[in-house]
Amino acid sequence: MTETLHLTGEMIAVMGILLLTVYLFAFEVLRVDVAAILIMVIVGLSGLIPGYDGLVAGEHLFDGFSSNAVMSIIAVMIIGAGLDRTGMLGDLAGKILKYGGRTEGRVIALVSAVVGIISSFMQNIGAAALFLPVVNRIARRGNLAISRLLMPMGFCAILGGTITMIGSSPLILLNDLIVSSNRVLPRGVEPMQTFGLFDVTPVGIALLACGILYFLVAGRFVLPVIKDKPGESGSTLRYFREVYGIEGDVYECRVTRDSPLIGKLLSDVDAAGRAGWIVAVRNGNEMTVAPRGDTEFWVGSEMAIMGRRESVMRFADEYALRVKSEMDVFAEVLSASSAGIAEVVVPPDSSTIGKTIREIELRKRFGATVLAVFRADDVIDTDLPELVLQSGDTLVIHTRWNDLRGIAENQNEFVVVTDFPREDERPEKAKYAIGFFLMTLVLILFTDTRLSVALMAGAVGMIVTGVIKIDEAYRAIGWQSVFLLASLIPLGIAVDQSGTAAWVAQQVLLLLDGVPVWVLQAVVAILATVFTLVMSNVGATVLLVPLAVNIAIGAGANPAVFALTVALSTSNSFIIPTHQVNALIMGPGGYRVADFMRAGGIMTVMFLVVEIAVLNLLY
Repeated sequence: MTETLHLTGEMIAVMGILLLTVYLFAFEVLRVDVAAILIMVIVGLSGLIPGYDGLVAGEHLFDGFSSNAVMSIIAVMIIGAGLDRTGMLGDLAGKILKYGGRTEGRVIALVSAVVGIISSFMQNIGAAALFLPVVNRIARRGNLAISRLLMPMGFCAILGGTITMIGSSPLILLNDLIVSSNRVLPRGVEPMQTFGLFDVTPVGIALLACGILYFLVAGRFVLPVIKDKPGESGSTLRYFREVYGIEGDVYECRVTRDSPLIGKLLSDVDAAGRAGWIVAVRNGNEMTVAPRGDTEFWVGSEMAIMGRRESVMRFADEYALRVKSEMDVFAEVLSASSAGIAEVVVPPDSSTIGKTIREIELRKRFGATVLAVFRADDVIDTDLPELVLQSGDTLVIHTRWNDLRGIAENQNEFVVVTDFPREDERPEKAKYAIGFFLMTLVLILFTDTRLSVALMAGAVGMIVTGVIKIDEAYRAIGWQSVFLLASLIPLGIAVDQSGTAAWVAQQVLLLLDGVPVWVLQAVVAILATVFTLVMSNVGATVLLVPLAVNIAIGAGANPAVFALTVALSTSNSFIIPTHQVNALIMGPGGYRVADFMRAGGIMTVMFLVVEIAVLNLLY
């Protein structure tokens, strides 16, 4: 990069699109996947300019959807869901409960290590979601504050994603970006080598080990104890009563001939807040759990009301209801083994964000009654139908366990935090799941098979042998992540081919002329860290890898290592809850942004120091 580059109109256009991308991501003007698709379309429409072929040729605009990286991510998600279906991960949770005991430090070390290792072979958001109910159960049984356990688990899920080249989206994407950059390298520069599955493992192990050690040594000072969101209740009902003010007793009532409820709809009756919650109704032979607002009351209608005894009795007197001495009609469907209270979290990529509880129709679709919503430090239990959902909200619902399974499978909307009876596990398929997982590793490590083909072979093997059904596989795929990644790839190509990355790199080198290579590498790492705080880690990787490669070439350093620095540093997202994992644990843990800043600030610095040190020792 000795030739002086001059700013061109094409570079200015690309930088304008880059700024628009950062703006859309940082201020959440649109959902991230929609924003990425918009950027892809803008890049494609640049070909309409007379006499210009466009920033990216039209026939290659959608190549991202068939890219190695995108297909690899899809396969990793299916493999992870397949392993979960066998119940092996649930058994693992039982082992943690057995050996972790009630000692906070031991539980943190065990949970964090296990989650970190699992996260190295599946998407870290998936590993964190998988262990949310596990940590919840451990906290309640061990009389521990859940806020002291969730943050170490979440942070180590992110760190675990750096152990292998399939542990996080940026690392899966990296080799594709390296191949793309090789096509536009200056003459005389050796093509960069791509990375093998475990080439990054020493860095990831060092980061995970330091993360666990950090929480064991400094946890008592940096981890919050959220008094309003404890996990120290040995009783589930007591836990919901303490945290949300929800009483768990259910009373069965019958509408008498003198009741003013006759002919009225459920939506006309303001039971919530005065009596409790009407969680089931039977009219004639038709029984409905979590009845809709248009359910009409008849003479002889039966209803199940959950709430405090005195409140239910006042409600029964007011509306001439006969309260039965014991559960009869609803005894089976609302027994503890069939139904109960559960917590579900709105993940950061949920399709329910921006919709009201009425609009998502939980009663109609899943037979679930929303009792309260936990948001940041507040418990919201009034005007719930019109409440607009936000990322990280925890919904407290009453539902049958069979219906909760449907919610749990619908991962593009909710993550179920509560551990509940499952009947859809297939432990008899464990040998097939392990077999195809090991086969995938062998293909990756000992053959020249393309990464996406090796991973897809394992995923298809699990589907064919019944470890996971095809419909379950489709539901396991995070389509938002797929479209985000595929749509941003053309922008990365435009940054490379237009010379924008080379020009920016040249300006950085002129500004930092004479500094050691490791300082330039640290600058690249810090830049990637800052970018990933305001936009997706995939977006930051796509934008910064071409820049890092050009900086390394200009400084006479190894461009592949600089590219790897970017892909690792985009996982350094702990200071604010913008990372998907942090957003996921914020509600269940009852955390505030200040909690992430306190614990995540030190973690961010530690990540940078360990990453740069190990990379320089290795390469």
